[in-house]
Amino acid sequence: MEKRTPGQGGRGRPAGKPRTERRPRNEGKVKRETPERRPERRDKPQGKPWEERRPKREDTGRGERPERRDKPEGKPWAERRPKREDTGRGERPERRDKPEGKPWAERRPKREDTGRGERPERRDKPEGKPWAERRPKREDTGRGERPERRDKPGSKPWEDKKPRDYSKPKPYRKESPKEGLIRLNKYIANSGVCSRREADKLIIAGVVRVNGKVVTELGSKVSPGDKVQYEEQTISKERTKYILLNKPKGYITTVDDPEKRKTVMSLIEGACKERVYPVGRLDRNTTGLLLFTNDGAIAKKLTHPKYGVKKIYHVELETSLTKNDLEKIRAGLELEDGLVEVDKIEYIEDSKSKKELGVELHSGKNRVIRRIFEHLEYKVTRLDRVYYAGLTKKNLPRGHWRILDEQEVNMLKMIRS
Repeated sequence: MEKRTPGQGGRGRPAGKPRTERRPRNEGKVKRETPERRPERRDKPQGKPWEERRPKREDTGRGERPERRDKPEGKPWAERRPKREDTGRGERPERRDKPEGKPWAERRPKREDTGRGERPERRDKPEGKPWAERRPKREDTGRGERPERRDKPGSKPWEDKKPRDYSKPKPYRKESPKEGLIRLNKYIANSGVCSRREADKLIIAGVVRVNGKVVTELGSKVSPGDKVQYEEQTISKERTKYILLNKPKGYITTVDDPEKRKTVMSLIEGACKERVYPVGRLDRNTTGLLLFTNDGAIAKKLTHPKYGVKKIYHVELETSLTKNDLEKIRAGLELEDGLVEVDKIEYIEDSKSKKELGVELHSGKNRVIRRIFEHLEYKVTRLDRVYYAGLTKKNLPRGHWRILDEQEVNMLKMIRS
């Protein structure tokens, strides 16, 4: 690296003076003085020149206040009422009496304690006692004395009662004698002997005994602990049963057929000891789900139209259903017993032709599916109920039955309208 010599600046420049000998940066410069002259103010377009404006007032330094003009609807300032000494405002006009009130001079004098008028004499309430005859006030609250507490008709005096022990659980309420009663005909029907209507006939005939006595009066009630006998045999209330059947063709949905045809009861023979009945009905040539039970409340829910129980059918026609007729069914058809509407109708996707359809509805009319297609001149070759009130044919071959589990029974009991 090249070494610098004394008196030589960096990069070949000549060396300068030492810092101590340099002159100040502003030395020799002449400082300009800025004139303190304000630019001439221009008048506003719509204003007056500054020198022609009104002079300022001494008290505020503003211009003189112009003479006040009277308001159009008011009086001149000189004619207005003089100010009052206490407030500096104008004199208060004389107060006029209210239309329904008394003159001020005739009103009642003010009370010394509040400055208001005297309180009028208190009148006794229509149903109350005079104030002087009322009970004296209590020292602790200032209210009247509490009347002596009377004991309830069926209870002990207050001083004889024992304090309740909250460490022990509260005893259960005892059932009244009327609770748990059931009509005798219903009790007989629930036992599986016969229906309610037939039970009424047995009661009238005098073949039913309750606790050893013959009962012939309709509407009689019994309790669960009573002993009910029919033909010298004691009967008891049976448990509710729910059986689901996948019905095949050729069976009639009835308990007994006078013509000795095959019935659905023969398909569930031996399923239970209790007497069960089919809920609703299916035609002889209709297959699918059919429920049996001895629970009258569930049977009523599943058959009554207001509950709208959902049912799905698999329909197969002899000829294909046109699109125009499909829309007619969706819109609703007027049959001999009134308007019939379906909830949903669609072609089966897996089917190659348009002969197979799926129909969803909640109507409980007799042979409603077949009558809908007969009205449009279609012949139903196969009708199968594949869904009923949440129940399906899964793992249930044709002609077989099964007992509903607890979850399925609870689902049926939760049906609401």
